[in-house]
Amino acid sequence: MISTNNRPDEELRQTALALFQAGVRRADPAGAVEQALRERTAQIAAAERIFLLALGKAAVPMARAALPFLAEKLAGTVVVTNPENAAPVPGATVIPGGHPLPDKNSVRGGEALEQLALQAKKSDLVVCLVSGGGSALVCSPAEGVTPEDKIALNDALIRSGADIREINVVRSAVSRLKGGGLARAAAPAAVLALIVSDVPGDDLATIASGPTLWPSPSPQAQREHALAILARYRLLHALPAGPRNALASTSAAAPPPAGLTVENRVIGSNRLSVDAMQGAAVSMGWTVLRLPGWLDGDVADATRRMHALCLEQTAAPIAILSGGEPTVQVTGSGRGGRNQELALRFALQAEASPLARSFVFLSGGTDGRDGPTDAAGALVNAGTPHRIRAAGLDPLTLLGNNDAYPALRASGDLLITGATGTNVADLQVILLGAKENAAA
Repeated sequence: MISTNNRPDEELRQTALALFQAGVRRADPAGAVEQALRERTAQIAAAERIFLLALGKAAVPMARAALPFLAEKLAGTVVVTNPENAAPVPGATVIPGGHPLPDKNSVRGGEALEQLALQAKKSDLVVCLVSGGGSALVCSPAEGVTPEDKIALNDALIRSGADIREINVVRSAVSRLKGGGLARAAAPAAVLALIVSDVPGDDLATIASGPTLWPSPSPQAQREHALAILARYRLLHALPAGPRNALASTSAAAPPPAGLTVENRVIGSNRLSVDAMQGAAVSMGWTVLRLPGWLDGDVADATRRMHALCLEQTAAPIAILSGGEPTVQVTGSGRGGRNQELALRFALQAEASPLARSFVFLSGGTDGRDGPTDAAGALVNAGTPHRIRAAGLDPLTLLGNNDAYPALRASGDLLITGATGTNVADLQVILLGAKENAAA
C-alpha cells in the first residue's frame, strides 16, 4: 500500500483509499455467486449431472462459492485464472493462464474447458462462472490459427490503442470458445452463466469475449466487423496467414446448435462498484459528482476532461467518482499501466494548470494489477511531480516512454493492493479539498 505518512493531505488520501476499497468489496464475486445459486435450487435439483466451468480473474473465489450448492451432482470442474489468483479448489483442475497476453497455459486452459463441456448431455447442467480477464486467460484458436498467431494478434491490438470492445470482437472471430463457442460445446445441455462484468454497459459479447453468448447477428458479420477494426488500426498488413484466412472465410456459418439453452446473468459490474463508492462517500458527508457512463478514450484525452471538470467545481469539498478503462497507445518501452499513466498525467496537468486547492487523484484496477506490474494503479497529489524530480527523475521524459511505474515508485504514489480475486475494470476517485493547494 502507498505511504501517507507526514503529508498534509493524509486524510484525503486515506479517504480516497477507503472509497476505492468500498468499490472493490462490492465486486466480491463469491457473495454474488452464492446469492444467484440460492435462487436456482430447482434448476440444480432437476439436473442429472453438473459441470462447473470457471474462467477469469475471479474464477477461484467464484468456483469455491459455487461448490456447496453443486457438490452432490458435480461431474467435473475446470478453473482457469491468472497466476496471481490461482489457488486450489476442491475437486477441480486449476490452470493459471497468461495475462494480459495469452500463453501456452491459456491454450491448455481452453482445451480443458472445451473437453469438459463436450461431455455434457441434454439431462445435464453446465454452470459457467465468467469474469474479466477471460479473453487472454483462455486461448482456443480457430482452425488454421496457431496459438502463436493469437498471441501476436492480441499483443498488436493491445499496443494499437484499440478499446476492449474492439479487441474482443477480433479475439472472438478467431477463436473456438469465444463468441458463444463454450455454450456451443456444451449443447444440448442447459447452460447457466453467472457473469462478473468488467466492460461498458455490461455488454455480454465483450465480457471475456462472450463465451456463452451466440454472436449477433451472425459469425460472418462478426468476422467482417473484426476485419474493419484491424483495418482501422492499420494491422491488416501484419496479420499472419492463419488469422487472415479465418477472418476472410466466406463459408456459411453454422447456426446455433439445436436445443441450445443458455441463461446469461450479470451478478457484478463496474456500475455497481461506483454505486458503492458513491454510497460510502455520501455517508462520510461528501458532496458527490459522478461521471456519467464509462470512462474511455485515449488516456491523455481522459486526463484533460477530468482536469477541466475539476476546474469547473465551486463546491468544496467534493468527491468526483468514475469507472471505466481509458486506453493507452504504447509508443515507448517503459513499464506501467493505464491507471498509472492516467494518474501521472493528471498530476502533471494539475501542476501546469493548478486546481488552487488540495486534491488527491486515485485510479486503480479492481483486480489489483495495472499492466505488467505489481501495482493496481496510483494515488497522486499536487506534490507528485516535485517528489519525482527530487529523486533525480524527469516525469515528462518517463511519461513519454510509457514509464510511469518508476516515476510513481520514486514519489511513493504507487497503489499496491495485491490480487483481489475480482475484476470489474478500473475505478477513479478525485477528492477536492476546501483549502488552497499545498504541495507535499
